[in-house]
Amino acid sequence: MTRKAAFTAVKTVKAYERVVEQIESAISTRDLRPGDRLPSERELMLTFEVSRSTIREALRVLESTGLVRSRPGDPRGPEVLQASPAILTKTVNRLVRLETIALSELVEFRIMLEDAACTLAAQHRTEEQLEAMRAAVDAMQAEIAHGPVAFSRADVAFHASVWAASDNQLMQICGEATRGALIDMVTGGLDRSPDSAAKMELSLAHDREILAAISAGDGPMAGRLARSFVIEYYGDVISPEGRAVQGGVAGA
Repeated sequence: MTRKAAFTAVKTVKAYERVVEQIESAISTRDLRPGDRLPSERELMLTFEVSRSTIREALRVLESTGLVRSRPGDPRGPEVLQASPAILTKTVNRLVRLETIALSELVEFRIMLEDAACTLAAQHRTEEQLEAMRAAVDAMQAEIAHGPVAFSRADVAFHASVWAASDNQLMQICGEATRGALIDMVTGGLDRSPDSAAKMELSLAHDREILAAISAGDGPMAGRLARSFVIEYYGDVISPEGRAVQGGVAGA
């Protein structure tokens, strides 16, 4: 019996992609560190044995992903940058606006993020971080008079202070990456409310409850409150089945 191997089509890889792969690999293995300089364009051309246009295209791609910064005429060569959530933030916002990521998925992600962040913040928060949360809640109170946009920014600032207190860098990055989309979501919810002032007051009261639980060091309570409040506010965005699942987890 003759066996047939499962072959797939061969993808042609452009030269600049190979250059990008090698530089990315050097950064990921820490052979290149933030602040280091890449060789000049001419040296890169000789090293990779490619044209100037290929090197420039590779550097353009690396800059667009936030890995390097290149200044025209700089004799020191492109600089390797510190990792930043800025590119992830732009990508998430773009995916949400283009509806590649459904709003329901964003809500479900926020439910999980806020639950975990509040739980961890109650365990790890410092007195200085608690003061930052209190200041953010006070700012929310003051911004009610200025309308949904100002209030939403203050609301997200409170949650950002919680993310910071979680003592989990990846959680902070994910929180920052979804910050813009969350502001749009909070503002949209308030704009659709027939009584936005009352809804802002309710949101403020909820955040005060979360703050009290974090201050008391009660992680499970802080997590449950955060999860249930997001479901209460944005549960209409996700399916009834999704609400049931998320609500069941909150109850547990």
